[in-house]
Order: sequence, then structure tokens, then C-alpha cells
Amino acid sequence: MKAIKLNAPGGVEELVYTELEIPSLQPGEVLVRMKAISINPVDVKSSQGKGFYGRIKDENPIILGWDISGVVEASKSDTFKIGDEVFGMINFPGHGKAYAEYIAAPANQLAIKPKNISHDEAAAATLAALTAWQVLVHNAQVQPGQKVLIHAASGGVGHFAIQIAKHLGAHVTGTSSAKNKDFVLSLGADVHIDYQDYNWDTQADEYDFVLDAIGGENFERSVKITKTGGTVISIPSGLNEELSEIAIAKGVKGYFVLVQSNGADMKQIASLLEKGIIKAHIAQKFAFEQMKEAHSQLDTGRTAGKIVVTV
Repeated sequence: MKAIKLNAPGGVEELVYTELEIPSLQPGEVLVRMKAISINPVDVKSSQGKGFYGRIKDENPIILGWDISGVVEASKSDTFKIGDEVFGMINFPGHGKAYAEYIAAPANQLAIKPKNISHDEAAAATLAALTAWQVLVHNAQVQPGQKVLIHAASGGVGHFAIQIAKHLGAHVTGTSSAKNKDFVLSLGADVHIDYQDYNWDTQADEYDFVLDAIGGENFERSVKITKTGGTVISIPSGLNEELSEIAIAKGVKGYFVLVQSNGADMKQIASLLEKGIIKAHIAQKFAFEQMKEAHSQLDTGRTAGKIVVTV
């Protein structure tokens, strides 16, 4: 089968096309013939020797990618049968091996793809949608009427977070650049803030929950505008002790969350997609042979929505 291995940490030239054996199955796994892959900032960071590279650097070969949608071609699971269309985020955090024509995927990390969406849309609604769901539902436990702020609201996680927060009944404010204002509002946000032209020092501490998808000093800023007793969750790694103490001093719960592969949560995402409650916005599509170009585009940090690679 065709696959893309990471030859060494570095630039996109280290993504090398190769031929590998189709993976064999362990009990509880299914063989998925890939139709679409979604890529995320963690893919790009890991390829550069950051992100999750340290977790998988001793694998041989290193095959990046975690977000998949495709068709079951063999099964050692009672959950799915041959011909089922499935999607999910695979082995995260760990060695996903999604940059390939076939993947051996744990059945308990997958869900049936809704018939009303494409494989491209399904692949796009995996890591990013799961992150938003797990943060808002499991961690923050957002309630109707609460005021929620989503930073980087036009990004992969952010654009799902707006839709899910509105589904939960929250009043949602989203930040982005001015050029993405209409996009953010079209997702259901009640208020838009242009982060490039906003004085955060004048912002009242009115939010019950803030999702920080940026990190660094943005976490401290988020704590300042959160109510005492509220919550700030950061999804970029690097939340240090000093920042945690700032949150504690304000009486705010502030911490880092890492998304986990979870088939039960994927079924919840599938239901929301099937009902049209959430929708993946695909900014650009690339062919499997254009993975380097896909990485370069995502690395610009200016993608509204998701990037999908078709297989």
C-alpha cells in the first residue's frame, strides 16, 4: 500500500512516499480502506520534531496522522462488518499511522459515518470536533445561559466549539481576525471580537468559560476576563506552574486538556452531524500526493476551518 513516512524531523521534504505491507489485524480491530484524512496543527508540529514527535520517535517507520474516514475491508470486531463506512480519531495520543491507504483501527475508537455527509466532511469532524466536545461537555460542563468565549474561533477546534456551545445553550463570543468575522457569526456566535484590534484591559470578567486555543500570554488574558469560579481550558501544551497560580489567585479553574480517542464520543459527534447540528467547514482539499502542500498551508496558521487530504 502507499504510505507517507516521516524520514526525520524537519520540513515538508522529510515527508517521504513509500510502499508498505497492508497492516494485519489484532482482535478488536478493523481494516479501513482510507477515503479521507484530516490534518491538524499537531501533525505539522510533530513532523517538525515538536508536538508528539517525542512519543513516536522510536517507531519505524513513523507514519503521522490520526483523523480518518473510510470503508471497512476486514474485521476482527463484532462492532463493524465489511462494507461499513466509518470515521474516527485513531490512537491519539500515540502512533496514529493515518497517512496510508489502509489502517488497522481499534473498533472502539470509531463510529458509523452518517449517510448525509461525505468522507471528507467526516474526516474533518474527528480530532477537532472531539476536542471541542470533550472540553465543553466533559471538562467545562457548559450549561444553558452561560457566557462562553472561544479564542481562535475560525480554526479547526474553534469552529466546532462555537457550534457545540450554541447547541448546549450558551451565549457565545468568538475571536478571530476581522476577515473571518462573517464566518464566525455564521457558525452561530452571538458576538465577534477582532483580536487584532481589541483592548482586553477594558473587557469585564464576565465569562463562565473560556476555551484558549492559543496558549502563552493568551491564557493569562483569558483568566482575567473569566468570572471567579469560572473555568479556562487551554488546549495548546505548555501550561506552566506560574500560569496555573495566576488562575488559582483569581479563583478560576485553569488547566490543560488533551483530547483522547473515544468511540462513544465519536458516536455523539456522528449524531450531531447527522442531525445537522454541527457541520465541518473544509477550507481546502488536497490529494494524497499533495500532503507536503497541505502541511505547508496549515503551517501558515491562517486556515479557517479544516484541511482534508483525499486518498
